[in-house]
Amino acid sequence: MNVTDPTIVIIGIFACVFIILATLAAASGMFSNGNKVIGKKLDKITARHGNNKGRAQEQAKKALFVKKETSLFDRFIPKPDELRTRLNKTGKNITFKKYVLTSLALIVVFTLLMDIFVGMSFVPSLMVGLFSGLFIPHLYINRTINNRLKKFTKQFPEAIDLIVRGLRAGLPVTESIHAVAREMPDPISTEFGIITDEIRLGKTMDEALWSTAKRLDTPDFKFFVISLSVQQETGGNLTETLTNLTEILRGRTRLKLKIKAMISEGKASAYIIGSLPFLMCGLLSAMNYEYMSVMFTDPKGQIALIGAAIWMGIGVFILAQMINFEV
Repeated sequence: MNVTDPTIVIIGIFACVFIILATLAAASGMFSNGNKVIGKKLDKITARHGNNKGRAQEQAKKALFVKKETSLFDRFIPKPDELRTRLNKTGKNITFKKYVLTSLALIVVFTLLMDIFVGMSFVPSLMVGLFSGLFIPHLYINRTINNRLKKFTKQFPEAIDLIVRGLRAGLPVTESIHAVAREMPDPISTEFGIITDEIRLGKTMDEALWSTAKRLDTPDFKFFVISLSVQQETGGNLTETLTNLTEILRGRTRLKLKIKAMISEGKASAYIIGSLPFLMCGLLSAMNYEYMSVMFTDPKGQIALIGAAIWMGIGVFILAQMINFEV
């Protein structure tokens, strides 16, 4: 094998870029201290309520009769349980099997489209197919989760206000939660309806709330659960506690909007700079297509374009992390 072959060199560069991208993604998750701090605090709270030996025995008995959902894809997909958790956060009927089959179908479709209709060689077509099959479903799930959590966060202070009004009217907490499930729109009604159903099926309120907090994984709802847990343990005026919590949550929302307004100018500049390569490519193709056709018809040019797209993706990822503030 001739290591000086340009095709081999380009493939090696692509492999190095892929390794760098994977390393950056792992580092961003590794050095994100916000979730670790929250996780430690939640572990301390749950530890206070997890020392009941009878509850542990009851959970062990339930585990004997609960069959874990498994499939053939679990052997090949890394961290299938985390993927199932993400799919549950969407609030839609997207199963693990359906997600994997959709990704495989997209890989095949985009590979064939690039090979047959665009005229790319097999290796660049396969790269585009792999990228599309892995990125498009991931992007759809991310946007679905983010949109749902944004709606939940926007409605949540109003839901707490409704609980406070119920408590002032003399209703117990469980009935106030049921009132939220009955009167608020989705997704608040769906999540609080699940809490109500779990309580009616025999779970304690703490267990039902922590189960929902784990599924949603949003700080606002975790603050709410911690407030109820501390109040049940130490006592106090729950109405006043929840009222103060709504003020904190609305303050966090105002701060997020202020940060969004402050970084909007930088985001606009990033959009303009990021669009310049595509504009120049279009202009050069329109003015002298023969000059640019090498990038589309020659396999080396196709791999170079894919490498450039990967480097742009790394830049977008770094910019997104720079403007991602934890509030």
